Amino acid sequence: MHEHLDALEERMQQLQQAMRRAQLARDSDQVKQFRDELRRTQRAWDALFEQTENGQDAPAPDATSRSASTQNATAEPPALLPAREQVHQVLTLLAAPAAPKLISTVHEAFFAGALAPSRLTSLRRDEERSYRSAPGARPYYLCPALTSDLLSPARGLLTISTWHLEQRIVGPLSARVHFLTSALNIADAAERLDLDSLPLAARQLLVRYAQNIPGAQPPIQQHTAAPAPIDLPLLRRAAQDELALHTDSDTRTRSEAADRARRQLDEAGLLFGGSFQSARRLRSVT
Repeated sequence: MHEHLDALEERMQQLQQAMRRAQLARDSDQVKQFRDELRRTQRAWDALFEQTENGQDAPAPDATSRSASTQNATAEPPALLPAREQVHQVLTLLAAPAAPKLISTVHEAFFAGALAPSRLTSLRRDEERSYRSAPGARPYYLCPALTSDLLSPARGLLTISTWHLEQRIVGPLSARVHFLTSALNIADAAERLDLDSLPLAARQLLVRYAQNIPGAQPPIQQHTAAPAPIDLPLLRRAAQDELALHTDSDTRTRSEAADRARRQLDEAGLLFGGSFQSARRLRSVT
């Protein structure tokens, strides 16, 4: 019986962490889902604890009284969310198109459970097939970013269909703009979680961003063997300063491409891009 209590307590901790990270990603639907499961698990724990306190043996679990949480309590903890929803959480946090490797790294740093990049290989194709078979059946779709020149899928970059079209288009400067935007949002996420208690993966991610933004690390640490401290205000200022240099040009490129896309592409094309051949043909006549 005590093993069951331990397993339920572990599950409650997992759900509390998942709620915190869903709140961090501003995903109210997932917060509600985790809260409901946490309440069910808490009730199961209360009932089992009361039996333990009264010296009763644990009853054989049955299909009607055992919740989904207690069914899995002594097994290997499953992923709390499907892969597409885990990707949605990360992209919502970053607020910029991202490659599978970055999505996996950010998920490890800020969310519960592992998300291997290999799991995302076929995800975009699955999303497109789902859309074409039943357009609009899902509240959102994971889509490729669209290139500003050909309006075709950008290799290896995922976005969310509910974003504005301009946000889902990438131009020549967009990679740097997205890097800086992600740095700002990751810094905000770290601040909300409390820098002192950040997981190692999150700290390493912040250091990696700081190392690739001029002026984002304290100068005193740049030529020493000691690990560079994380200075979130400094990182934020450095990212904002560089972002100001590129934003206007990048925004103009993406806005012009979005206007062209709305004239040339159908609804599916606006989400998943046109074919390379048709994009070149349309570009040649515009």
